[in-house]
Amino acid sequence: MTTTQARQDTLGEATLGELAEGLRGELVRPTDPSYDEARSIWNAAHDKRPALIVRCRGVADVIRAVEFARSEGLTLAVRGGGHSIPGFSTTDGGLVIDLSPMNAVRIDPDRRRIVAQGGCTWGDVDAEAQAFGLAVTGGLVSTTGVAGFTLGGGIGWLVRRAGLACDNLVGADVVTADGRYLHTSEDENPELLWALRGGGGNFGVVTSFEFKAYEVGPTVFAGIVFYPGDKAADVLRGFGAAAASAPDDLSLAINLTTAPPLPFLPEEVHGKPIVAVLGMWSGQAEDGDAATRPFRELAPVVADLFGPMPYNAMQTLLDPLFPRGMRNYFRSAFFSDLGPATVDAIVSSHAQVPNGVSELHIHHLGGAMGRVPADATAFGTRDHEYILNVVARTPDADGFDTAVQWARAAGAALGSDAASYVNFTGETNQDIVRASYPPATYERLVAVKDTYDPTNLFRLNQNIPPSAGSDRRQG
Repeated sequence: MTTTQARQDTLGEATLGELAEGLRGELVRPTDPSYDEARSIWNAAHDKRPALIVRCRGVADVIRAVEFARSEGLTLAVRGGGHSIPGFSTTDGGLVIDLSPMNAVRIDPDRRRIVAQGGCTWGDVDAEAQAFGLAVTGGLVSTTGVAGFTLGGGIGWLVRRAGLACDNLVGADVVTADGRYLHTSEDENPELLWALRGGGGNFGVVTSFEFKAYEVGPTVFAGIVFYPGDKAADVLRGFGAAAASAPDDLSLAINLTTAPPLPFLPEEVHGKPIVAVLGMWSGQAEDGDAATRPFRELAPVVADLFGPMPYNAMQTLLDPLFPRGMRNYFRSAFFSDLGPATVDAIVSSHAQVPNGVSELHIHHLGGAMGRVPADATAFGTRDHEYILNVVARTPDADGFDTAVQWARAAGAALGSDAASYVNFTGETNQDIVRASYPPATYERLVAVKDTYDPTNLFRLNQNIPPSAGSDRRQG
């Protein structure tokens, strides 16, 4: 008997019927025709079978689902966009709160505020906000959920100008483990807001996010330039030198990958190692060519696709490369500079890439993100100029374990003491979580956990367990 079957037998039809009748949304069970579609998530590395899926249409449904999971002792998973790399948005034999039907976005152009429900993706937000020439730091792939991205930090094409997504979170509505519905802001439950800014989904179900927004677009100067793979070391060294004087309006990343068979790349590079520099200038579009040019002359150019484009085009540029249904595993490491040892380690890892869809991403940080005091939010790693994101992927199960081993080695190559980023970490254990936060930040997060989730109901995340005296975990 599977875990899912066992939970179904325990719950009983009367109990489930009462739950279903109390919902505006939909209760999906394993016997329902829509179950397989409802249980699937973006990352196919996790194929789990929850006992129940509650597709919430509003806050009342979320409260009902949280209370039911708590009273029945069910493991609880919360799904926003469903992109969780470690698979936290699903569970075997437990209950999934699926927020995807809650995807409304409200824009206040006068106050420059964006309010997004917990099931929104960044595509939802960008479509509405750009109608008013507004944006906030969002995901590099538009199908990424606002919730998980923001709660873990949020690195995107506005990170140097506007900071992380979580830096711009000015308010949120939260359903806590005891079924309370709270609003948090700088004036109301401020310690909870502090924790939500980088502490992950440890403290409740966030049903609504309110962001400070910025005037961006509709046209930005952005794109991608490709260099030969054998020039990777030159590109990395030159990038580091140019980035030292980059203005805040310019956010960039380096992608060490394999050239895809696309028409804008010469056939002779297809399937071979290649280096891409991607970026967006969010200042005056006419200044973008000059601002980005130092990063477009780092080595002989294979193809330069930088130019004026709609902001939303840049926000969806990478979507075709990250489709639903592949197996994904990430590792991450913050580092300070592109010195010789770091460049050698990254180039060596690229040379050992196990397949054509696995790659290394290096994001340039600093700017507005770096000026936020380390204790102002739960995201405490502010003093590093770069982060490495190792992306291991396979179309199916074949070769996935090998790709994961490569990713772990590539991350470790930057040093065993390198801090991790919770959104770019493909597994969880207490060593990884503790390394993601400064010690004082971690202890403060534990105190918030004790207040809002002392039984650790919300534990499918990069988990901050409550303190020993409060840890009464449910089964």
